[in-house]
Amino acid sequence: MPRRLPEKTKSAKRKLRRRGSKRRYLPSKPFLQKAPIWKNQELEVVIDDIGSRGDGIARIHGYMIFVQGSKVGERVKVKVVSVGGKFAVAERIV
Repeated sequence: MPRRLPEKTKSAKRKLRRRGSKRRYLPSKPFLQKAPIWKNQELEVVIDDIGSRGDGIARIHGYMIFVQGSKVGERVKVKVVSVGGKFAVAERIV
């Protein structure tokens, strides 16, 4: 059974356990930003890189978009199929 604390210490203000600044543990901006694109949006992008599965990778404001069946340097028109926290998947429009 837990020990009961005396009345004096129940209302006492506790010290922070972590050493250093509070700002270090409470960042001003969120870890995951809102995606700059949305589902069913049509875009024209330039493929910058190739992913590990052979998909082309385009970037908009640092946000990655995977496009299947594209090559580096191509300018393609795509339609966004799904949007996630860190990346989106799009398909080519013919």
